[in-house]
Amino acid sequence: MALLDNLTITLLIIVFTGLVSFQGFSNYHLIDRWKHYPYRESQQKEWYRMLTSGFVHADWIHLLVNMYVLFSFGSYIESNIVNWYGNVGGRLIFLLVYMLNIILANIPTTFRQIHNPGFSSIGASGAISGLLFMTILFNPWSMFQLFFIIPIPAVLLGAGYLIYSSMAANKGQGRLDHSAHFAGALAGMALIILIHHEIVVDFFRKLVTDFPLR
Repeated sequence: MALLDNLTITLLIIVFTGLVSFQGFSNYHLIDRWKHYPYRESQQKEWYRMLTSGFVHADWIHLLVNMYVLFSFGSYIESNIVNWYGNVGGRLIFLLVYMLNIILANIPTTFRQIHNPGFSSIGASGAISGLLFMTILFNPWSMFQLFFIIPIPAVLLGAGYLIYSSMAANKGQGRLDHSAHFAGALAGMALIILIHHEIVVDFFRKLVTDFPLR
């Protein structure tokens, strides 16, 4: 029983994502079948890709970075949802929230790239952005490490992240799906507010009462 109590949904997601991604490293057909591919989704009605793309990654670095961040923020968010809705209900809700976050993060890119057969994307970054911004709602003045070195308040990091992601998405910079990062962040906040309205009041209260220069 103790083992089952410690086997969180976050850990199960990490294990499942790791196994699937590992298979994809040596079997590109798996990645090709699971990746987010708006043109193919529209033409062949393969809408399942909007979810499955969140469980495949390009390489070990891509996978390990995402899973580290998922573990860091997912465990915290899951524990809070469990406190609200109980052990079974809370874990099921967290799983649903995570999967919805993957899908919602992919929606803007679907509309942007639906006629572009050359675009596809993979990875859990959109949903992980959602978990990050849920954490910011809980603790707006907690200190994050920018580039693992520079301490910065969570709320300021979040604002900068949204501005950068929006600008990069509009400019089409690099290989990253910045639209998914931006949409995932907004979707994550919307989802946690939907299941626990009180977090909005708590967020603004903490912005004032926990302000570091008071």
